[in-house]
Amino acid sequence: MMRELDRDAKTITTHAGGTFSIHLWEDRTRGEMWVPSYDSTALAMVSEDFLRTVSNNAVDSGRRSFEFRAVLPGTHRLVFEKHMGWKFTAEDRRVFLIGVENGTS
Repeated sequence: MMRELDRDAKTITTHAGGTFSIHLWEDRTRGEMWVPSYDSTALAMVSEDFLRTVSNNAVDSGRRSFEFRAVLPGTHRLVFEKHMGWKFTAEDRRVFLIGVENGTS
């Protein structure tokens, strides 16, 4: 059953044991930070990195990259919420549906 919030979700397909990456823009100057939420028994975060893309000493913005390993077969929900340091609610939200197939094909 698809949740109403998932209607704009992006779908990623991989196989059990495979890795996939997600890249999101983040402006740290404004206090932005993407926070992932997922079932850690189905997906495992392998790494995260920040590549600063603006060449200005006063601005700290760029691309934040997350790499995950698919652990269990099935369809898993991965949600990123953009939080600001001074707010209690999320500024933005991105939903990904991760389809994990058995095997290495």
